[in-house]
Amino acid sequence: MKKIIGGAVAALTLMTAPVMQARTNPLTVPSTLERSAVPFDQIQVNDYEEAIRQAIAEQNQAIDAITMQRSVPTFENTIQALERSGYQLNHTILILSNLEHALGAPELQDMMTKVMPMLTEHSTSIMLNEALWQRVKQVYENRDLDTSLTPEDRRLIEETYNDFVDNGANLEGEARERYRKLTNELSDLQVKFSQNVTNDMANPSRRLWLTRDQLAGLPESAIAAARQEAAEALAAEGKADDGSQYLFTVFFPSYSPFMKYLDNRDLRRQMYQLYNTRNVGGEYDNMQLLKDIVNVRLELAQLFGYSNYADYTLGRRMAKNAGNVRKMLDELADAYRQPMQNELAEITEFARKSQGADFNLEAWDYSYWADKLKNEKYAFNDEDMRPYFELDNTINGVFGLAGSLYGYKFKENKNIPTYHADVKAYDVLDKKGNLIGVLYTDFYYRPGKAPGAWMTEYVGESIDDNGTRTLPLISIVMNFSKPTGNEPALLTPYEVETFLHEFGHALHGLSGQAKYETLGGTNVYRDFVELFSQFNENYLTQQKFLDSFAKHYKTGKKMPKALIDKFIKASQYGAAYACMRQLNFGNLDMAYHSITSPLRASQDVAAFEAEAIEPVKLFNAPEGTVISPSFGHIFSGGYAAGYYGYKWAEQLDADAFAAFLESGNIYDPKTAAKFLKMLQSGNTVDPEVLYEEFRGRPATVDALLVRDGIKK
Repeated sequence: MKKIIGGAVAALTLMTAPVMQARTNPLTVPSTLERSAVPFDQIQVNDYEEAIRQAIAEQNQAIDAITMQRSVPTFENTIQALERSGYQLNHTILILSNLEHALGAPELQDMMTKVMPMLTEHSTSIMLNEALWQRVKQVYENRDLDTSLTPEDRRLIEETYNDFVDNGANLEGEARERYRKLTNELSDLQVKFSQNVTNDMANPSRRLWLTRDQLAGLPESAIAAARQEAAEALAAEGKADDGSQYLFTVFFPSYSPFMKYLDNRDLRRQMYQLYNTRNVGGEYDNMQLLKDIVNVRLELAQLFGYSNYADYTLGRRMAKNAGNVRKMLDELADAYRQPMQNELAEITEFARKSQGADFNLEAWDYSYWADKLKNEKYAFNDEDMRPYFELDNTINGVFGLAGSLYGYKFKENKNIPTYHADVKAYDVLDKKGNLIGVLYTDFYYRPGKAPGAWMTEYVGESIDDNGTRTLPLISIVMNFSKPTGNEPALLTPYEVETFLHEFGHALHGLSGQAKYETLGGTNVYRDFVELFSQFNENYLTQQKFLDSFAKHYKTGKKMPKALIDKFIKASQYGAAYACMRQLNFGNLDMAYHSITSPLRASQDVAAFEAEAIEPVKLFNAPEGTVISPSFGHIFSGGYAAGYYGYKWAEQLDADAFAAFLESGNIYDPKTAAKFLKMLQSGNTVDPEVLYEEFRGRPATVDALLVRDGIKK
């Protein structure tokens, strides 16, 4: 099975009512829609199981045809045939997975739970198919003898061979059967963990009902959003609404301004507790699940002769091994620890001027007092920029970045069906006017939707033997606050940064020029994939970029240069804290996946976590709070022993953007053309080779340290 990147969800037809005449399952036939788009409006929940069963049967037939032939194994009759055997299955899985996240409908969650065991069993059976493995192995061993192979063909051979090795093909006897059982068990555990995270975010116990007199300090935008949230919740529960209540949740659009602006310290503490006790106890408890996941991964690694899971999984990453990851994490911690401590000391001293000499800064105080100090130092507040980041203008600006760099254009296509009324679809054209893909955008928060933001695909890019390119269907999903009253959707600088980040992933998926889908787009090493998303974030502090779209939603005037200057000066503020926070997550991830003996059922997760992050600790964890049980990235999201990749890629993105700065033009055509080549190449070339071709040398950490103000 091909790799699924990201996680999203779509609104499909949840009705399963009987129809008067037989219907064709839209997931079992090629799309007849414009752009071969997904027929979201035609899909019923039960279609997924039928389509997946049929696609599994079809792929099994294709594999039988490969293994039963008498001809000598070749690239064409074995590797290429295998690559193209699972298209319909992969397409169906992507649709279901994406919709489950974006909609959060219980029917979709149930369907995902139902089909995952058969999908995992199918994938495992392919990797453990001895006859298929022997043919793959023979092609791999004889690859140097075939002079007709292109570099991309050779890359596919090597990646396919390594996929089989990493997934048990060399195991024998009891070890092979144990591997099969463990992969099935791990799949079930990860699905349950992920669904628990999503469901507990929407848990009614994880919200605060407040009155107007408790909201001192909050900006009017946050107050209006909370009033709307309360009205919608009361209406959904069939309760009367007298307009006096305001609802705050642990979803980011609500949680972030609450923690940053609310004057009431005790309420901030309560909200912090609600957020940081997710999935601890109750119906959606993940405490034992995370131990089970880690233990199964450990046993899998040890089946392959590795002492821990990190070493098992890092071989095909830029980092290569756990030692290199630890080295990077430790070097960054050493560079940022003292600046972080200086930042916290300065904030504490600032707060004590009004709170008294006995005031101690706690985790729920940081955002609030850091923002106030930033305002005093730079006369800058994030809310000052919000009126200039109206969503439609920001969309034009972010899309325009791709135009300035690569000549891309985005045109809304209303003929393409979407899965929810909030979603729009755009045709994406290159600088020559050629259609290169479709982009779906889903910006607004809604109940049940998975938290955070992500990019994913419904169809990946590929090129057939006739040179015809399959158009990629790419999706980006956010959780921005909806417009309130007569006010449009206005974004914070952080939300614009998030948009830029996910759009960078989308460009990676849209730009692919790989022949084979598994080598195209975002199907690259995990610690390389974030380069292309984080690179875009650099533009948020560039006046030339802001001038292109940031204008006041009422007056139409551009963002004042004085405000931009304040924002740019303030951009390094808190950089050390932000880095150490990421290192918290990276250290925690590596701790779980570096264990060499199983976690005990009685293991204290909070104590394990505290020890893991001690070298990069920000605050003492309040009683009962813990990160791990809601840490979806590493326990269910594909970043196991890979969360360090954000910081690894951050070194790359800072170094890459420095190339533009050195040219004197943040849109420099020559540099952009070289960067576009990396976007187009996917995994057809080793990432280290790709990056050195772009930069002319390996990446260094210097640009990151300069950008963050750590190095002058």
